[in-house]
Amino acid sequence: MNHIDILGFILQQTDGSISPAAMKTLGAGLAIGLGGIGPGIGLGIGTWGATQAIGRNPDAAGDIRAAMILGLGFAEAVAIYALVVALVIIFVA
Repeated sequence: MNHIDILGFILQQTDGSISPAAMKTLGAGLAIGLGGIGPGIGLGIGTWGATQAIGRNPDAAGDIRAAMILGLGFAEAVAIYALVVALVIIFVA
């Protein structure tokens, strides 16, 4: 065959069961993929809300910016935790 056989990668064993290496790869992919969706949405909503608030009250821009950066840092930490989980799945499990 000249094409990449993804099903052959997942079903590497002759009895049709899924190999442990394929399970680790799928688990790590799901961990980082699903773990990045929430923070991505949160970062977008947080930034959008802060820019709306600054646009309505420019005098409070400093306080709004400080609260936004703190909130965005917490949201980004969740994505980093997902990355750590994916790396643990690949290298430790």
